[in-house]
Amino acid sequence: MDLDTVRTFVAAADAGQFQEAAAELAVTQQAVSKRIAALERNLGVRLFTRTPRGAELTIDGQAFLPHARELLRVAERAVASVRAGRRPLRVDVINLRGAASGLMRGFHRAHPEIELDVVTLFDIDTAVAAIRSGTIDASFRAVAAPGRPLPEGIESVRVVDEPLQLLTGPAHALAGARSVTLAQLAGHRIWMPGIVPGTEWAAYYDDLVAEYGLTIEATGPNFGSDDLLDTVADTPALATFMGEHTLPQLPLGGAPTVRPVGHGLRRIPLTDPTPVYPHSLLWHRDNPHPALATLRAHLAATAAGHDAAGTWAPSWVIPR
Repeated sequence: MDLDTVRTFVAAADAGQFQEAAAELAVTQQAVSKRIAALERNLGVRLFTRTPRGAELTIDGQAFLPHARELLRVAERAVASVRAGRRPLRVDVINLRGAASGLMRGFHRAHPEIELDVVTLFDIDTAVAAIRSGTIDASFRAVAAPGRPLPEGIESVRVVDEPLQLLTGPAHALAGARSVTLAQLAGHRIWMPGIVPGTEWAAYYDDLVAEYGLTIEATGPNFGSDDLLDTVADTPALATFMGEHTLPQLPLGGAPTVRPVGHGLRRIPLTDPTPVYPHSLLWHRDNPHPALATLRAHLAATAAGHDAAGTWAPSWVIPR
């Protein structure tokens, strides 16, 4: 059904005259008559009766009027849902813990008037495809994976480097250390079942292993972070890596055990150098959502720097 004819019908019904409806719609009276006639043919009924005073609704016209008004309201809501600034800003944060999620929480506190839709996608290929299709507006990723440059039209800016820390259970040999160098990790088993070949984080840890001779095991099914934490907490031979912002409530190395609240786990800073996971924001250069520009400005003003002295990141990571 042509919404212009429906809109014309409602205007004529409210005005009671085709001439006034034409003036309101900024069209000719002849155009109003043609639209009403087309709508009547489409519906198979008479909607108006011409009288000396103008145009009066027939019984069918009276029955159709409330539905016509609702059609126009639905159409307006549909347009508003995608109008610039009216749709929520949709951002992928990889996971709901860590630096990227923390950055989005900070953005929400600074701009509570902006409606957000935070999602978690699997890998950079999925995220880039979603950005190109318009399914999401932006994504936090490590950019870019080796040998896979970003497609034309996808922009990126590096926003924060998140230091990695070692997580151990209370009985691990390094549990009491206040810090650990990467060299000291040689011979220790780092268990990370969530590493999936072909992802950007797999490429990151492959480079870390190759450069510092670490032993990272990705064996066994990945039952999620709670199972990982429980297993590491109860297995003295295992440790794992997590970002500094992932579990900030856990005590640093040398602190007393807090089991069961924190699984008895310890967070131990890594040094000489400190490996950092580089988070970049990706978006499409043609994305018109006004909140995207606000997010980028917020990150430029508040996000921490990168490539600080004493840190390590893979050579393939795109700098700012």
